[in-house]
Amino acid sequence: MPVSPAMAEDLATEVGRLYQDAEASLLERLAAALEADIESPRWAELKLASIGNLRTAVETIADALQRDTDGAVRRALIEAYNRGRQAAVTELGALDIGRELVARRTLPNAPAVDRLAASMADDTRPVYQRITRAVVDAYRRVVSRASGNVLLGTMTRRQAAQRALDQFAQRGITGFVDRAGRSWEMASYAEMAVRSVTARAAVEGHIDALAEIGVGLVVVSDAPLECPLCRPWEGEVLSLSGPAGPHTVRAEHAALPEGSRLGLLRRAPTVAIHVAGSLVEARAAGLFHPNCRHSLSAYLPGVTTRPQAPPHPQGATYEDTQQQRYLERQVRAWKRKAAAAMDNAARRKANARVRDYQARIRELTADKGLYRKSAREQIGSAR
Repeated sequence: MPVSPAMAEDLATEVGRLYQDAEASLLERLAAALEADIESPRWAELKLASIGNLRTAVETIADALQRDTDGAVRRALIEAYNRGRQAAVTELGALDIGRELVARRTLPNAPAVDRLAASMADDTRPVYQRITRAVVDAYRRVVSRASGNVLLGTMTRRQAAQRALDQFAQRGITGFVDRAGRSWEMASYAEMAVRSVTARAAVEGHIDALAEIGVGLVVVSDAPLECPLCRPWEGEVLSLSGPAGPHTVRAEHAALPEGSRLGLLRRAPTVAIHVAGSLVEARAAGLFHPNCRHSLSAYLPGVTTRPQAPPHPQGATYEDTQQQRYLERQVRAWKRKAAAAMDNAARRKANARVRDYQARIRELTADKGLYRKSAREQIGSAR
């Protein structure tokens, strides 16, 4: 059974939901703090005086989020690693090497899980450090803008506050930059990190199991609608160790003839294999990025054939999938605005836009034969 990032996708759901709930709670808390006493002539003074109360409330949410997330992430990593290992057992179970693998211990590799958990902690530490400052800064900014617009007589305080709050909700709590220099909103950044690390756990469980029984080559699937990052590696053989870059190796035929198994032949037949590079090299170049559709299988010399995917039946392209991602981002943005609404009129307007973009998603997916996943339309989704 091939291993792929999708194998562990559902494990990130629990963690992603924690961040979704936290972001919605933060937006609602911010809206409620701004709405209180909004008709008072001393509104701006009262708001600035209550920053300490808001900071305490936000820190409480952030602390609870971190505690809940730590346990959920470790559970997800252990399950993902075991799924990857089991995939190797299933894939090779009918062969002698597969039966050998079945007989081995299947406990999770504790050092690997610990390493991945530490990596996840490093990746998400900026989230918790940024939450309180981002919300308090937004609060001050909304108060300042609302007060200025009221003095100019251009709109009421409620209208001005709602407009400034909408601008904040549209972006989400931003300021998180990944290693590629891309900027993320809080919940999206955290969910991306969780999905990435659980995908890595599944792949590592798989390749650790293969390495135990001496399988040193794997082959990448040929997936439809592939992105430019993955395209160079489709259908290619990769080494689990060894030099980077394209090269040719010779390996014993995996399905040895009866004579060689009995020692009647002086040497087993070998097969020339073109290796596109190492797995480490391919991953560094972008293979198995978040939302990657590719999978990895053991490559058995002389037995495994290189995969070839048929074209998409309804002619969908990679660009169509990116249009779907754009529409999903719009749904999430308007859902954040609904969460930050200070009155029912603003909430109804935001929810109407949500329904409009969801209708466009339904039309696109039906026309192009793409899958619609409602999880991608939730606040905080990174997909």
